[in-house]
Amino acid sequence: MSGAPAAIEECRELPALAALVGRARPLVIRGLCRDWPMVAWARQSDDTFARELARRDNGSEVDALLLPPGERGVIGYNATFDGFNYTHHRVSIGQGLQRLAQYSRQPDAPGLAMQSALISACLPGLLDEHALPLLDPGIQPRIWIGNRVTTPAHFDAYHNIACVVCGTRRFTLFPSEQLPNLYVGPLDFAPTGAAIGVARLDRPDDLRYPRLRQALAAAQVAELHPGDAIYIPPMWWHHVESLERLNALVNYWWMPVTEEGRSSDLALGALFHCILGFGALTPAEKAGWKNLLDHYVFGDGDATAHIPAERRGMLGPLTSAQLEQLRQRIRRYL
Repeated sequence: MSGAPAAIEECRELPALAALVGRARPLVIRGLCRDWPMVAWARQSDDTFARELARRDNGSEVDALLLPPGERGVIGYNATFDGFNYTHHRVSIGQGLQRLAQYSRQPDAPGLAMQSALISACLPGLLDEHALPLLDPGIQPRIWIGNRVTTPAHFDAYHNIACVVCGTRRFTLFPSEQLPNLYVGPLDFAPTGAAIGVARLDRPDDLRYPRLRQALAAAQVAELHPGDAIYIPPMWWHHVESLERLNALVNYWWMPVTEEGRSSDLALGALFHCILGFGALTPAEKAGWKNLLDHYVFGDGDATAHIPAERRGMLGPLTSAQLEQLRQRIRRYL
């Protein structure tokens, strides 16, 4: 990669939610959560942060990944791709924090990450003081706590606002068109549920992944500190490095629902269905279906301009009755 990667665009005042979602590009919001109590604890010290968090732990178990020191904190596959490079555990937040305190005194410590824990389930006392007013109160925040652990490039189908509350995290983002250059692992067998890139970003000269440099040339990067947040749109690949001996992040995933009641949460299922339906077709058949999808789904033109508005069926605005009819039709094909 020649030169430094581009910086993710930044602001210090949160846009309206519609403007944020409508931009379809990542945005760093400096200081968005600067007044949160967790941020104040982290600014005092790691010990203060851990102590105050442990005091609010209700003992519920959360998912935790433990990586051997030789993995250098990078979550991924084992050497034969038939398993992962970590062991999975269930621990309380307090137990995990105790283990992190032990590891902080070791020069070559294992990697430990408590992953995607619903705050309402394990730290419910934090909810009232750690809210984002622009989001619907029904959107449940999750907390991620660990030491120097890296989650390789992956994507979400959801909108995401991630708030750093302790430590420092480096986000490296890639637009969706960089998918071929990220060398993504299996869709149905991934370390943390979402498919991940298997090429190490810190090893751009690895001969197994010659196109990685093209992805790095298109990367956008930002480092976030306690109180900072980032908006990540759906389908943007993001590689996240936790840089300190203690790091914590709170994130909010959500999926807007259209006026017809449809949510693009269905899109991932459609991808799997497409793999099943189109994967074994001949090249000519695939080309034909690609043209059909481009015309009716992904194209910019109006595929129905020549059809009276009241006769456009599933290609027009859908009533609840039409939506149910469409769902029934899809079920017949499954």
